[in-house]
Amino acid sequence: MVSLENPSLPPEATLRDAVGAIEATPRRLAVVADADGMLLGTVTDGDIRRGLLRGLTLEDGVASVMNKTPTTAHIDSDRTYLLELLVNRRLESLPLVDSQGHYRAVISRYDLGSLPEGTAEKQRSGIALAVIMAGGEGQRLRPMTETLPKPMVDIGGMPLIERIVRTLVDAGVPRICIAVNYLRHVIQQHFGDGAALGGSIDYLLEETKLGTAGALSLLPEVPDGPILVMNGDVLTRFDCNALQRFHAEHGAAITVAAMEYRVDIPYGVIQSSGAQVTGLSEKPSQRFLCSAGIYMLDPSLLAEIPPDTRFDMTDLIARCLAGGQPVCLFPLHEYWADIGTPDDLAKARRALLKLE
Repeated sequence: MVSLENPSLPPEATLRDAVGAIEATPRRLAVVADADGMLLGTVTDGDIRRGLLRGLTLEDGVASVMNKTPTTAHIDSDRTYLLELLVNRRLESLPLVDSQGHYRAVISRYDLGSLPEGTAEKQRSGIALAVIMAGGEGQRLRPMTETLPKPMVDIGGMPLIERIVRTLVDAGVPRICIAVNYLRHVIQQHFGDGAALGGSIDYLLEETKLGTAGALSLLPEVPDGPILVMNGDVLTRFDCNALQRFHAEHGAAITVAAMEYRVDIPYGVIQSSGAQVTGLSEKPSQRFLCSAGIYMLDPSLLAEIPPDTRFDMTDLIARCLAGGQPVCLFPLHEYWADIGTPDDLAKARRALLKLE
């Protein structure tokens, strides 16, 4: 069997290092080994996100999230055994070791499939439909947006929304709807039916502004699976299929993707009780998780969205919480930027040069 190399991380590596290792390979697994090559553990994307939910940061060590007893197989195992092991343990990938426990390679279901060697298999998504909200005017970006919808603003030689569409098509999302209002003909003429990009695109025509969720009432039918909803003015490299898997794993009615926002307070902060000082923190930093404008919805929630009415995602989330329906949080560790102002746009363009 061909050895499938996947470089290992040292035990002192950080979660940020693990993110880079996972994103660098289609096998989506980071392996940790010591200086002698002995396997110490593995890290998945889910391990990292669960760590972030516990309050860890990307600068914490991989040992804080690492699976120290991962399923492994011998490097000389045959394909049938490996495939059965992956399927029975519900794993996408696993490390291969030699008789002494030294890490040698990573094998995945992709590697053991029936396609000819070297043939790329298009990823199958569990997302039934993606809806991109692209009806905003982008007033803070004027005069640029006087003749151009904000999602069509150029980022690195390509409209921002085209980057979103291409990412969704590459992820195997079968259908995309774009909710349009302001200068909608520009977006419609650019994409058409989406065939040129290998996808399928329809349009939800907002005659009045319906908010960040109201346009979902314009869907002609209820899809038979989860719905990805995202704003058309965000630049991100998030994994929409990881969000869908997380959503399904937690049985959520709605899952909110969240990015970390830190506020550094330049003063000593006093804790007190009445006139008594109980503590003092010197220039503390506060951490907040904020909505990234990306959501995964159970299709049953479409019944909660009123027609012809402005209705935001915050309204839908409030209804879910009031009704006792589970709302979950999906922490983003990928790059994310909201393009709201000329300064945001300039920063995103500079960041893209480093990412590509």
